[in-house]
Amino acid sequence: MASSKMSFSDNININYYSSLFLLFLLLTALNFSFFEALNLEDNQSMISKVCDEIYVVEEGESLQTISDKCNDPFILEENTHINDDDDVFPGLVLKITSLKSRKLGQLIIE
Repeated sequence: MASSKMSFSDNININYYSSLFLLFLLLTALNFSFFEALNLEDNQSMISKVCDEIYVVEEGESLQTISDKCNDPFILEENTHINDDDDVFPGLVLKITSLKSRKLGQLIIE
């Protein structure tokens, strides 16, 4: 019958590989968090670049998609030349005021 006892060197090898695996998991988790944070920062800067005060509608966009992209739920109120949601077409120029800008403006006025 074979002995199931492990030698001291076998235990060291198992501990070594277990430690390497845990280190790999830790580094993977840290890298994922780091790159996820970078992606969020890029998205925030992209929103501010894409949605300036003047916005030109592109092919396939609707007021809803522009509102979501630019964080402006009041597009119709500020663009009186739009009578209906269906009046949106590529090349149409819109005035955009994001919620962040609105809140900042209200704080300054008060």
